[in-house]
Amino acid sequence: MSVVSRRSLDEPGLADEFLRLVGDGDEYGAVDLVTALLDDGVPPQRIMIDLIAGTQVRVGELWAANEWSVAREHAATAISERALAAVAARTNVRPTRGRVTIACVDGEWHALPTRILAEMLRLDGWRVDFLGANVPGPHLVTHLHQTGPDVVALSCMIATRLPRAHAAITACRAAGVPVIAGGRGFGPGGRYAQHLGADAWAAGAEEAVQRLARNWPPYSQDPQLSAFLGDEEYTYVVRNRGGLISTAMSRLTEAYPAMRDYNQRQLDSTAEDMAHIVDFLAAALYVSESQVFTDFVAWTDSVLQARGVPPVALRVGLESVQAQLRDYPTATAMLTAGAARIK
Repeated sequence: MSVVSRRSLDEPGLADEFLRLVGDGDEYGAVDLVTALLDDGVPPQRIMIDLIAGTQVRVGELWAANEWSVAREHAATAISERALAAVAARTNVRPTRGRVTIACVDGEWHALPTRILAEMLRLDGWRVDFLGANVPGPHLVTHLHQTGPDVVALSCMIATRLPRAHAAITACRAAGVPVIAGGRGFGPGGRYAQHLGADAWAAGAEEAVQRLARNWPPYSQDPQLSAFLGDEEYTYVVRNRGGLISTAMSRLTEAYPAMRDYNQRQLDSTAEDMAHIVDFLAAALYVSESQVFTDFVAWTDSVLQARGVPPVALRVGLESVQAQLRDYPTATAMLTAGAARIK
């Protein structure tokens, strides 16, 4: 009699197999794999966190290393979402806790982590309203008034969205709904979440589930807002964003002659990079944390070098922005610190 082997997350090569399936756009294979794991008794929470979320981290790393294109990364994410939906469809838990609204802040498009959180909270007995990516603040508040949730979970994966996250958190609290924040956009250990008035922060879906399962809602308290939110330098950078970018592009062309041979796609990509520089600088000024900007520069340096762009291009780009902000000492210091992170 033959023995049918059971599948488990400890199976050698399983993570690589799932990565190959999502990378090849094999929806049926990915769904078959996760359902086989469910059939063999693997808890759905572990499939969501260890396999699907873990694989998504690897997908992002492959894109950053220029081993996968943007198109392949997006296609793989879509397959991961289908696999997650297949796991969710096999698990039906009646709500026994309160009601939670889950949303990405305005301008935030990374919805898969929040979808995983939504399914994890459903499994823990919450009634979940999942609003998805890029939820405008006024629409979020309208939903809160219509549904009256016990808590809002807000995701911010990119620090440039921090001002909008602040507006959303403030509006939620004004509506009487406490907020738990999540996502790397809130900084190491969620350090910026407290500055922006969030009631709690969680590093990931599992921590959020645990945090909401005990001692919630938190005691009412006034948020300890940073004194530097939206100061003069931040306001100047935001109001002059277009001019800073266009002038920097002109100066970059003069200082970096290789740009004269760029095709339109390369020029558009460079302009996008310059926009990111200005936007991350603005976010850093908003919370008065230079690490927001310096971490971005270090990451951008590695991504550009993986694509064959020499470090001098990024350095000249920073200098072209800095030359326009010489009357703003905090911004100038952040740009200097960012340049020091270029290898």
